[in-house]
Amino acid sequence: SDHRGVDSVVATACRYSDSLEVWEPENDMTEHAVGLIWDAWRTRKKGAGAIAQRQRARLAEMVAHARANSPYYGELYRGLPDRVESVDQLPVTDKKMLMERFDEWCTDRAVTLEAAEALVDDPSRIGEWFLGKYTVMTTSGTTGRRGIFVVDDRTMAVVTAMMLRWMGDSLSPSDFLKIIARRGRMAMVMATDGHFASAVAAARLKKRRGSGVEVLSAHMPMAELFAMLADEQEAGRLHINPVLLALSAEGLPQEEYGRIAGVFNAKVGNSYAASECMFLSSMCREGWLHVNADWVAFEPVDADYRPVAPGEQSNTVLISNLANRVQPILRYDLGDSVLQRPDPCPCGNPLPAIRVQGRSADVLTFRVSTGDVRLPPLALTQRIEAVRGITLFQLAQTTPATLEMRLQIAPTANVDTVWREAEAGLRKVLSEHGLEHVVVERGGEPPEQGRGGKFREVIPLKDGTHS
Repeated sequence: SDHRGVDSVVATACRYSDSLEVWEPENDMTEHAVGLIWDAWRTRKKGAGAIAQRQRARLAEMVAHARANSPYYGELYRGLPDRVESVDQLPVTDKKMLMERFDEWCTDRAVTLEAAEALVDDPSRIGEWFLGKYTVMTTSGTTGRRGIFVVDDRTMAVVTAMMLRWMGDSLSPSDFLKIIARRGRMAMVMATDGHFASAVAAARLKKRRGSGVEVLSAHMPMAELFAMLADEQEAGRLHINPVLLALSAEGLPQEEYGRIAGVFNAKVGNSYAASECMFLSSMCREGWLHVNADWVAFEPVDADYRPVAPGEQSNTVLISNLANRVQPILRYDLGDSVLQRPDPCPCGNPLPAIRVQGRSADVLTFRVSTGDVRLPPLALTQRIEAVRGITLFQLAQTTPATLEMRLQIAPTANVDTVWREAEAGLRKVLSEHGLEHVVVERGGEPPEQGRGGKFREVIPLKDGTHS
């Protein structure tokens, strides 16, 4: 295995944590961030057997903790063996099931849905500690249904360890010296008007003195953002010299990674993750995403939740987050289709390697007099997701200049009010991008399920049948 630079990463994390913005636990805990970094490197170096052993032990610990402290899991796991070391012994869960039992799901009895919603419904509180010790974030993912996730400091320490393990593979010692010399400066493009994982992280980072973080809103027009950075650099209109370009929400066509790396003379990477498990995977130099299987159990399955063989496309994937104790996520249907590599990855990394199909960017393209305007899902959906009373939503591009908005609305909400607020938010986004001519239609039917039973938030015109 090629693990050049990992020793340097551990040393850098210990000596330069302020420059690299390493998450450090706020409270006393058994496993500290530096210890986790060392364990992550050592476990992977020992190979697949050690990784599987770590996963079994951590799964048994998490299941025991969930049964003892979560009324929901205590009920769900009644009748299971005293010790569980295999995920296939557990029933499947999903966002709808867990959100409906939010208070009983959490292991800290002080955590309630009412208190969490009070925080996430207030944009001025983005990045604020919940109950003085937890991080709270929201997501809709591929289902269009809002989830509220409470994360403990142990989880954030694992995020740091996994990030540094990936950086150890991706960057050379000279790259780290450049980062340190530039005082860890970074720019982040993200949705800034919600309690999303990236926005919460950015808010925390910006509060640190001398953090060197610049945050750009994904809702700003593409021309203003220079979002197509490689095109601008190639055209000579942009002059930056980054060390690392990393995606954390949407992937790129495979050929684009090499092109962008060449344009900027920098490393380009991607990670596949979710608010349910922020440390899920990271990309290797061969273009495969390696699952951090020592901290997450990852199961590609068919529509009946039966395992699919490596090399076969899955219908969905089940994950078990083995770090977050305050809100255990165990055998959770993430809703994404993946393909697991059937043979060892040439990069030498023994962690499972996958490609993701269900999280590719569903970019909408609109024609204007000056050319095409392309909008990623993130720019469109966050304004809709912020409207109270929407339990599920979907945007379908039915003609080159028409969007059909389909909403599922909570029984207690005022239907007309919800529609007006959602339409106003969507029209505002379109206007910001010079797309006032685009027609927004009110869908007469609820969001449609696609093949395999999953919902998609955004359905481009190119998909034809919108299913």
